Formats: sequence, structure tokens, C-alpha cells
Amino acid sequence: MSEQAEIFAQLGLAFLLGLLVGLQREHAAHPMAGMRTFPLITVCGAVGALLGKQFGGWIVAAGWLGIVVVLGIGTLLRLRSEKPEELGTTTYVAGLLMYGVGALLVVAPTAVAVAIGGGVAVLLQFKPELHRIAQRLGDEDLRAIMQFVLLSCVVLPILPNQAYGPLGVFNPYKTWLLVVFIVGMSVTGYILYKFLGPTGGIWLSGLLGGVVSSTATTLSTAQMVRQEASMQTGGLMVVALASSVAFLRVLVIVGVVAPEAAARGAGPLGVVAGLALVPVLVRWFWGRPSLCPMPSQKNPAQLASALFFGVLYVAILFALAAAHHYWAHQGVYLIAGLSGLADLDAITLSTARLMAEGSIESSLGWRLILTAGLTNLVFKILLAGLLAGAAFFQQLLRWMGLCLVGGLVLLVWWP
Repeated sequence: MSEQAEIFAQLGLAFLLGLLVGLQREHAAHPMAGMRTFPLITVCGAVGALLGKQFGGWIVAAGWLGIVVVLGIGTLLRLRSEKPEELGTTTYVAGLLMYGVGALLVVAPTAVAVAIGGGVAVLLQFKPELHRIAQRLGDEDLRAIMQFVLLSCVVLPILPNQAYGPLGVFNPYKTWLLVVFIVGMSVTGYILYKFLGPTGGIWLSGLLGGVVSSTATTLSTAQMVRQEASMQTGGLMVVALASSVAFLRVLVIVGVVAPEAAARGAGPLGVVAGLALVPVLVRWFWGRPSLCPMPSQKNPAQLASALFFGVLYVAILFALAAAHHYWAHQGVYLIAGLSGLADLDAITLSTARLMAEGSIESSLGWRLILTAGLTNLVFKILLAGLLAGAAFFQQLLRWMGLCLVGGLVLLVWWP
């Protein structure tokens, strides 16, 4: 593309992005800026950046200052005839940002400017929905989000990115990055759970419970069944669904940390997840049970919980590396089985990282994860029995028996 054609393309794209945002503002009937003003602002930014390449960056800054003055004068004029509370600042800030978008089209990759411009239009359009979300967020929900921001945006950047200790398995930055990843998955499920409310039904209870924490879901469900025996069938379905999702969640974790190894374990882990789902589908089509409320979930972004998970992850990572180095396969299977009793995510992350680094082969890695998953399932069944009683324990053991037996068969016979 010739230089002249590239300039026209940049200016044309600036015009279209400004027109997109201006169309939204025109539709919202904002008195200050619309389908003519926003394209002019964005093109002004592109022209300023083009001139800045020749005469210096001060031209871009001067143009930005000029936009500020023009929008400010418009605001002052309208303050004389309109109520101050009716003049929001969103449009004016959007105008300043779109000037910057126009400049970015010249000095930065096009995709960056397009993404920002499109994002501005979407953000402006979904104002009512965003206001409703903010109003529905409670103190605990907002605390979960802010604690996740603390973990990811404050703690993570200051950690050193280098290996420490014996066997070189402890890297503070990589360790905390994986902690943030797991907490982020749980926080997402937790926020969805809060918005869908306690009457989301059996399927949402199990699906979201598996995303947040299958163990916590099992314990909460068992407590509900103990208080209300009529919820036993619905409780069985919730626990089985959460356990099925837990295996799929494990597969997602491996896919993110060790994508090349994920394909090797997708078959057996997917089969086990399907086996856990079989009794749920049979019972659902045989006769749908009465709805049961969604089990209560706690904020998964607590700093203490994240620190505990990080310590557990490093401990399991070191134990797996040492066991594989000194005792070969027998040692790592023992570590995996014991780790599954405490936390399935930690052993999954540890194993996935070792697979990604080539320290253990993928065929061994997915077997370790499946071993941990099966021991974790047995542990949840035992805890549910202790909380809900012998009848619920026997029924849950029958429901999950196919999954347990199938998992053991896969450990031995899957190639």
C-alpha cells in the first residue's frame, strides 16, 4: 500500500469509528455531541498525529487541549439553560478518548485503536445494563472483585520472575499467576451465582457450583439435605453435576497451562466427566425432581485462601518433582492421591506445569490428575455422608460408582 493510500485508510477508519460512537450518542439524544461531532473529533486526532510525525508530538497535545476547550465551552453554555445534574460527563470524556483513538490509528497498531473505539461505543450503549449490575452488587460481591484486583494487579506485578530453591520449581511470579488464574475462574462463577440468585435450579446449582468449588457445593448441598430430606434427589443431582464440571474444569486448567499435553488427557477426563453426568440425565428424564435452592457459596477471592492455595500449590509441585526424581512413578501416584484429598486445583496446576516444562510425560501427567480427581471424589462422598446421613451417602455412592469404577479402568487400560 502506498503512503497516500495508507493515510486515507487511517483517516477513513477514524471517521468510521467516530461515526459509530456518534451514532450511539445521537440515538441517546445527547445534546452536546452526535453523528457529526464525534467523526470530526476522531479525524482531528488522526490529522494531529499525522502532523505530529512531521512537526513533533506537541501538535497532538495541542489538539487534545483544543478539544478540551471546545467541549468545556459547550458545557458552560448549556449550564445556563439546563440543570447541572442533566449534563453528564460521559460524552465529554468519550470525546477526548476518541480524539486519542484517532491519533492511535496513525502511531499504533490498527487493531488497538479499533478495539478501543468499539469498546467506547459498547460501553456507551449498555449504560442501563451496567447501572443495573452496579445496583445489584452487594458488599460481599464488590469485596470479591476488589480482592481479585488486589491479587492480580497489586501483588502479581511486584513478584520476581525467577526460580528459587531446590529443583528450581519455585517461581514466585509464575506461582502467583496461576493462583490468580484459579481465583479468577472461581470469582467468575461466584458472581454469576450471585446474579442468578438462590432459585437458579438444579442444573445451574451444579454447573456454577462446579465452577466455584465442587467441594464447597457438596458440603452446602449435604447440609441442605440434612435440614430438608425432600431435597435428597435434587441434592444428588447437584453434587453429581458439580463433580462432572470439576473434571471439565481440570481439563480447562491443563489446556491453559500445558496446551500440548491437554489433548492427551482430554479423552479420559472427558469420559469421567460424562460418567458422572449419566445418573443425572437418567434421573432427569425418568422424573424431574422438585427444584432445590442453589447451595450457598463463599467469596473465593479471600487473600488468606489465596495464600494457602499458593503454599499448597508450591508444596505439591516440589513434592511431585522430588518424587519423580527420586522414586519414579510410585512416589508421584502417592503424592497425587493424597493431594486430591486437600485440593484438586493445586495438584492439577502442579502437574500441568511439570508437563509443560517436560519434567514428566503427558501420559503420566493426566493419570496423576485423574488419580487426584478420583480421591477427591471419594473424599467428597465421605464428607457428604457425614453431614447428610447414611441414606444420602449410600445413594451418592451408587450414583458416583460408575464414575469411580470407570476412572479406575481408564487409569489401567487407557493407552
